Amino acid sequence: MAIRQITIIGTGLIGGSLALALRKKKFAGRIVGCDREGTLERARMRGAIDQGVANPGDAVRGSQLVVLATPVLAICDLIDRLGPSLPSKTLLTDVGSTKTAVLERAKSVFGKSAGKRFLAGHPMAGKELSGVDFADADLFHKAVWFLSPLPDQNLNEGLFAEYAGWIDAIGARIAMLPAEDHDRLCAWISHVPQMMSTALAAALVEEFGAEAPLLPAGGRAPGDDPNFSVALLHVAGRSDQ
Repeated sequence: MAIRQITIIGTGLIGGSLALALRKKKFAGRIVGCDREGTLERARMRGAIDQGVANPGDAVRGSQLVVLATPVLAICDLIDRLGPSLPSKTLLTDVGSTKTAVLERAKSVFGKSAGKRFLAGHPMAGKELSGVDFADADLFHKAVWFLSPLPDQNLNEGLFAEYAGWIDAIGARIAMLPAEDHDRLCAWISHVPQMMSTALAAALVEEFGAEAPLLPAGGRAPGDDPNFSVALLHVAGRSDQ
């Protein structure tokens, strides 16, 4: 079954960027966004979505692919809420930054059919600023997009293959990794550095004051990225929403 309609629940940085990336690569179907009304209006204005629906149960109607692009706890809740009523031929996937808890919830809801109904994923992409206003069609270009398939999943057929094809089309590099290995790896290369940068940024502000000229003093970062100091001093760290 070809993907004719995609619902993205959570049209912030990642969900909005996914929608823009699909549009850029000429996805011809409909993209339905689900979020708060104000966010949906901005997503429409940016051309990311064709329709905005605030209620998740209504937003998924008619979609062959549903992408959960919310924080992880909300993803687990949405699997509980949406899973039992989703048509059996609809593929549910996510972009959450941890995979073990998400997969356990999917297996609990879908049971033995989880391998045909749910695909766990996580693009390693983000910015220091969140929200659909900062969504970028090129956000995933050359980024790793982790997939954590269940043992009985065949990603070379049906909606699995078509979705993987779109991930490839938007410029991401697919990597397969079991959920437990994914979570351990991401804890070290993403979560711990983010916590450390957040703590350092907070310490700098506490030591020198919020009005101190910290950004000019920070200089250029490794890789000659002039935005690094700005990113560091956004104490929220890199956003995946």
